[in-house]
Amino acid sequence: MACMLHPIYATLSSNPPPKVTVAPAVIKSPTSLPLGRSKLRLVCAVKEPVSDVRFPNRVGLCVDLPMKVEVEEKKRMVEKEKGTEVLGGDGRFGRYGGKYVPETLMSCLAKLEAEFRWVLRDPEFQAELGTALRDYVGRETPLYFAKRLTDRYRDDNGEGPEIYIKREDLNHCGAHKMNNAIAQAMIAKRIGRRSVVAATGAGQHGVATAAACAKLSLECTVYMGTADMEKHPSKVVLMKLLGAEVRPVEGHFKDASSEAIRQWVENLETGYYLAGTVVGPHPCPTMVREFQAVIGRETRRQAEERWGGKPDVLVACVGSGSNALGFFHEFVEDEGVRLIGVEAAGFGLDSGKHAATLARGEVGVYHGAMSYLLQDSEGQILGTHSIGVGLEYPGVSPELSFLKDTGRAEFHSVNDTEALNAFRRLCRLEGIFPALEAAHAFAYLEKLCPALPNGAKVVVNCSGRGDVHDATFFDHLYSAVPT
Repeated sequence: MACMLHPIYATLSSNPPPKVTVAPAVIKSPTSLPLGRSKLRLVCAVKEPVSDVRFPNRVGLCVDLPMKVEVEEKKRMVEKEKGTEVLGGDGRFGRYGGKYVPETLMSCLAKLEAEFRWVLRDPEFQAELGTALRDYVGRETPLYFAKRLTDRYRDDNGEGPEIYIKREDLNHCGAHKMNNAIAQAMIAKRIGRRSVVAATGAGQHGVATAAACAKLSLECTVYMGTADMEKHPSKVVLMKLLGAEVRPVEGHFKDASSEAIRQWVENLETGYYLAGTVVGPHPCPTMVREFQAVIGRETRRQAEERWGGKPDVLVACVGSGSNALGFFHEFVEDEGVRLIGVEAAGFGLDSGKHAATLARGEVGVYHGAMSYLLQDSEGQILGTHSIGVGLEYPGVSPELSFLKDTGRAEFHSVNDTEALNAFRRLCRLEGIFPALEAAHAFAYLEKLCPALPNGAKVVVNCSGRGDVHDATFFDHLYSAVPT
């Protein structure tokens, strides 16, 4: 299986790169990495405005960030002028992506990329992964026709779109996260890493990583924000039962991610950072995207078997973007297929309590890559909110950022109340418990379906299972949504 780099990326236009001119940087601590610690903050003089790109003071993985931006942008412009630029080939999609990391990490990331590209073409690894996906994860997942949900959106003449659900909630451990976790855990063992570190928000990636490590006899440490641990105590118990050490980090998922990366940097020779989503320095986003792309490949094959064609519309929730990109990637070249991502509007886009990065974010660099970010006027990362904890990340996939700018994918948002209503609706109509994150995608059907032609085939990615939510969430769900 080759790494999927769609030809459309070579033709779609992107915004011009930011113009960056900086004076030499002065590093206060050359022996440490400023992963969020203000005492190690970079000091540099920017002689000219940095266009619309901001550099958060708490940016992870960056020492000489402005200079790295300038070097990468100059390299990209040279490649573009020569006609040799292949978008996505090195983790850059237009201005987005890249590796904005200190030199101490460059060699490690290069070795990881080389191993990743090797296993994509290694028949032995692919056979082992295929067996694991089938016998351990439970793939392939069904493409389910939601008849009662379809009937809800029919008009007075009995016409309307047909709604199908891609049942990623039926995977082992209850979410799409296992697709990537088992594959990367196999890579970690293959390259001789004994311990795995990961960060989790809602807990699904943590549980999947802990399970994969248990299966492969790897040590596992999962970092989780204290706020998220309070919301999902059962996930903490599950991770511990699976043999993982769960370390609390003050804050939320973004804070846990910074700490996990920091610990990995301190143990590069023996540790492996198992990225759970399509953010971070290259090749992390590409690896996660490729291992999640099984969702889209199955969907194409199943659609062909069910109705002899392709879906007309794909709908997925978007936090940082792993389930959406895994779902969309197979269809990027099929311009007749609408790709719709749904972000978390939380209490409302104007409330300041949301996680709609693509709707309200600006371009910047965070955790080692350039993408849209939720940040203030000084480039400080903003806090996020969603009833679906897994959507609470202030950044988003570089590739999704590119698809937004080019118009190939469209992005919308729904608030907490709409997501809660959708959760209850799917329970009542189809007997399916979606994760609160996935409920955001189902909520957007209320706005989407009335505008679609009769017979349009809509596939919604049910990225996770909702019956694993904790009792406090069920109390809230039952009391907040009218019968």
